[in-house]
Amino acid sequence: MEDCKKECCQCQTRHREEEELKKLLNRLNRIEGQVRGVKGMLERDVYCIDIITQVAAIQSALAAFNKALLKEHISTCVVEDVRQGKEEKVEELIHTLQKLM
Repeated sequence: MEDCKKECCQCQTRHREEEELKKLLNRLNRIEGQVRGVKGMLERDVYCIDIITQVAAIQSALAAFNKALLKEHISTCVVEDVRQGKEEKVEELIHTLQKLM
């Protein structure tokens, strides 16, 4: 698999365009900051409901990250494999969607 140069998921890697990568990393950086913020809230003995509210915001941000990543995966990796007759990518997608639900 070392010599695989495909840009999709056949090698279990995927090249991302700079803009896509930048957007995903920005989302993760914001989420990371939110998680550190919650840690600080715990250390400062902030009221439980305030912490729970921030955790809900983190969960929402993670869901948005997953949606963006899933959209790109479907429109690139899945579409490419289906066009090449590799239907197993659909099963992988179904399994992944089941995990998310």
